[in-house]
Amino acid sequence: MSFSDESRLHYQTVIDGIKAEGVFKQERYIHAPQSSEIEVEFPAGSPIRRCINMCSNNYLGLSSHPEVLAAARKGLEERGYGMSSVRFICGTQDIHRELENRLTTFLGTEDTVLFPSCMDANAGFFEACLTEQDVMIADRLVHASIVDGMRLCKAVRDTFKHSDMDHLEQKLQEHHDKHFRMIITDGVFSMDGDTAKLAEIVSLAERYNAMVFVDDSHATGFIGKTGRGTQEHAGVLGKIDVITTTLGKALGGASGGCVSGRRELVEMCRQRARPYLFSNSVAPVIVAGALKVLDLISGTTERRDKLEWNARYWRGLLQNAGFDLRQGDTPIVPVMLYDAKLAQEFARDLFAEGVYAIGFFFPVVAKGQARIRTQLSAAHEKHQLDFALEAFVKIGKKHRILGVDKGEFVTQSA
Repeated sequence: MSFSDESRLHYQTVIDGIKAEGVFKQERYIHAPQSSEIEVEFPAGSPIRRCINMCSNNYLGLSSHPEVLAAARKGLEERGYGMSSVRFICGTQDIHRELENRLTTFLGTEDTVLFPSCMDANAGFFEACLTEQDVMIADRLVHASIVDGMRLCKAVRDTFKHSDMDHLEQKLQEHHDKHFRMIITDGVFSMDGDTAKLAEIVSLAERYNAMVFVDDSHATGFIGKTGRGTQEHAGVLGKIDVITTTLGKALGGASGGCVSGRRELVEMCRQRARPYLFSNSVAPVIVAGALKVLDLISGTTERRDKLEWNARYWRGLLQNAGFDLRQGDTPIVPVMLYDAKLAQEFARDLFAEGVYAIGFFFPVVAKGQARIRTQLSAAHEKHQLDFALEAFVKIGKKHRILGVDKGEFVTQSA
């Protein structure tokens, strides 16, 4: 059946409604490599503007590092552009296994399997490893890809209040009769920037004979003394049963993800995880680049240390200026605005001042929790952060975020 006029009208009405609410998402066209400064075309057809980039996942500033680019070029020349196949047919090269072994060593696990993305890793893991006799108990703020992966699995689904260990223990007690219990959490929660209480979670898991699953995408490479993620930060290195993470953020910023952890669970993914079995392999150029990234971050913590300084400095600037921030100690620093339309307008006005940041609102975050999520990079220099602050303060005053009672403002905008 053709796409009828009635169908077209229905979807266009929905789109028009999104626009009327002031929450229509418009993509910005970047005309430069990913870095702390980028050249942006927005809206389409407008002159290109150079901006300070305050919302990238390029935490270590390695997305365009010359050594990573050189390694990717060499990988392209020696291993080709793509595999044209899935792993178990003819999509596995020697460098795929080399990267898996390197990630296993870096993360301190038993084995690792690559996926096209961490979203695919999360989509494939639960169905491959759990059955209707088991239970999945997830923090209520886990990433959307984990939620989607849980929906594909026949195991019982349950949640615990965000970082509430008493509630988690209650849930573990309630599900004592299940065959396997799996506690599921993000390592760093991407919208708020806080970290999971992994030491307490591991303690509860040991007490109640449960497994622990952590998505460490917003931590791998830069959280912890040597960048091994939230498990290192929490002092539970080697005690997490399953880690999923990405190559698409700190580890080069291209694409690709993995499941790393207990040898048997990783093997179950190789045998049964549908995104692994039915998706093309990670491209050789990405694998080659990621291997170089691991070389760079294993040799020194210089970039991680600079990122930590930048995050602390930026958070202090915003706090001293009077902005309402989510508390945390990671490079994710959300500026809370609460109103979705305001978040859009705030981001637009920042862009006019030469600062690139995006408004986040429902369904990305809960209704009434709209924000500008700023993210720091090791590529940022102090003068860039100072420039960005001036823009935030100017726009904050324009929208009466600063210099007025915040409670009064939130009431007025609700």
